[in-house]
Amino acid sequence: MFKKILIANRGEIACRVIKAAKKMGIATVAVYSEADKDALHVELADEAVLLGPAPSRESYLVADKIIAACKSTGAEAVHPGYGFLSENEDFARRVEEEGIVFIGPKHYSIAAMGDKIASKKLAKEAQVNTIPGWNDAIESPEQAVNIAKDIGYPVMIKASAGGGGKGLRVAWNDKEAFEGFASCRNEARNSFGDDRVFIEKFVEEPRHIEIQILGDAYGNVVYLNERECSIQRRHQKVIEEAPSPFITDETRRAMGEQAVALAKAVKYQSAGTVEFVVGKDQSFYFLEMNTRLQVEHPVTECITGLDLVEQMIRVAAGEALSFNQADVKRDGWAIECRINAEDPFRNFLPSTGRLVRFQPPAQDLEASGPGVAGGGVRVDTGVQEGGEIPMFYDSMIAKLIVHGKDRLDAIKKMREALNGFVIRGISSNIPFQSALLAHPKFVTGDFNTGFIAEHYPKGFNASDVPHEDPDFLVALAAAANRRFLERSAGISGQLKGHNVGIGEEFTVIVKGAQGRNQHRSVTVKPNGVLAVTVEGKRYELAKDWAIGSIRASGTCNGEAFTAQIERKGVWLRVAHNGLAIEALVLSPRSAELARLMPFKAPPDTSKFLLSPMPGLLADLLVQPGQSVQAGERLAVIEAMKMENILVAAQDGVVEAVMASKGESLAVDQPILRFK
Repeated sequence: MFKKILIANRGEIACRVIKAAKKMGIATVAVYSEADKDALHVELADEAVLLGPAPSRESYLVADKIIAACKSTGAEAVHPGYGFLSENEDFARRVEEEGIVFIGPKHYSIAAMGDKIASKKLAKEAQVNTIPGWNDAIESPEQAVNIAKDIGYPVMIKASAGGGGKGLRVAWNDKEAFEGFASCRNEARNSFGDDRVFIEKFVEEPRHIEIQILGDAYGNVVYLNERECSIQRRHQKVIEEAPSPFITDETRRAMGEQAVALAKAVKYQSAGTVEFVVGKDQSFYFLEMNTRLQVEHPVTECITGLDLVEQMIRVAAGEALSFNQADVKRDGWAIECRINAEDPFRNFLPSTGRLVRFQPPAQDLEASGPGVAGGGVRVDTGVQEGGEIPMFYDSMIAKLIVHGKDRLDAIKKMREALNGFVIRGISSNIPFQSALLAHPKFVTGDFNTGFIAEHYPKGFNASDVPHEDPDFLVALAAAANRRFLERSAGISGQLKGHNVGIGEEFTVIVKGAQGRNQHRSVTVKPNGVLAVTVEGKRYELAKDWAIGSIRASGTCNGEAFTAQIERKGVWLRVAHNGLAIEALVLSPRSAELARLMPFKAPPDTSKFLLSPMPGLLADLLVQPGQSVQAGERLAVIEAMKMENILVAAQDGVVEAVMASKGESLAVDQPILRFK
């Protein structure tokens, strides 16, 4: 077994590998960029080596620097995590040539599966179901149309080197096939430097289901059940679960056996994932093989009881698998939500900055730790409170994983865990995750990869958040106000006859758009528990909540709950199950007077171009005095591997430039002013 390994990655996955190594008694070396000098993975590792400046191409993607770090620290092996160099065959080969062990598959396995066209041919030879299609590079749009006709519409036009949704089009007729071929080819050339394009049958109502496999150096390969990854936004996974609520035991076995056959065909050693698209009739076809650890590996760990990172390390050290296919368990149900630094109410634009508060829900499961009877909650993260979310890397800040006895139990656990996840200083996608988990079709398992596009066609906004009882939040606001009044009444030294009195009748004003506030009549009576009545509806609240703490838990009418309550000036912000309200609790008379207060409209910003997200002003395409037309490009902002192009909303003339190229922008910071 290795004495020391280096983790060629950052963030959550670097921390995850460090935990597995520590459990095994292996020393760890972290690498970091200048932006990550105070990162959690640097703190957790036994040693750390600076790679270079913040951009990945100058630090985490420089193989020479990583190999040099291995040599200078005496690391015998390198774990690449996922992303960066994890599926780079040249890096894997160079590491091996330098006498360092690559904790992952051999370079020839990576090469065999890295090319989509070549991997499909290999899959066919291994008798793995492949989607009907044309797997050789297509030379012209006319040829593309003829092939599409032979296969039968709809078809999918894909770049061989594509990924992350780039270089992909669906065509339903000859015209779309002709135009889609040209678009895919151009996009592939610009994004990947490889313009090869192929065509395959488009599976209707498709599900994205993947099989986790594990192989060793002695030809042993097992499959560790499947993961359901169909809840995706723009081809990026949002929620993953294991097992799938859709496939049968027969389909599971058939997919697993084909995944093993493919892994054996390429002499696969280590953890890997074979991805399939599954049709509504349970027909399944090979998509691709990911020759690395997947982001969503924890859900497989929960239901099998296996530590996949530990298994990768053991296989790389030359050990044989200590179990066979018959030993693989499928216990309970696990769900993972990716918690991303993005604003769901601003079209999921990245959100960077300091984590003023970062308080994950209580955990009773730990990465590389034992399971818990009845399941539990686990958080895998690479950040901590007070840390910085930099603009240079991807937006995922944590993975929230729950393990339940069945699917409904897991959904319930996840909703409560999301309620208790406190993140302040940046925006997160937690409200969107809460809405997805509450959607009736998600709860019944009736979804496919088009779920988010179908149910949120215009993006996500506050009105899309379903809540079974919005008055519960009003009751919580009234109960929290009572807690503040009790503290005020208990302060010593109050002038006799002028003590703070606590009434029972209140009005809760719920802030609405454009001053359209709601007024709710509430009574609050202490009676062992706090009895709150909202417009005749009674809530008996027993709360465990300290002033100054955001997370509030307790029982309501005997049922446990977790919510978030905080003061913002005289207003209270209350959040539960994805819904958030701002409430002002007043006496009925004060509420009457509040109705008379005029609404102060926000300032008119129509003459300004504002930054929609924090990021780097990569390019400024106009200058003062220039006339612009609606739709014309004005500026480019970069953050978290995303490039956002800002265009003119209407015709106008630029009066002033208020930011300079290369400047780091805050959200809503003015960039241009128009006449």
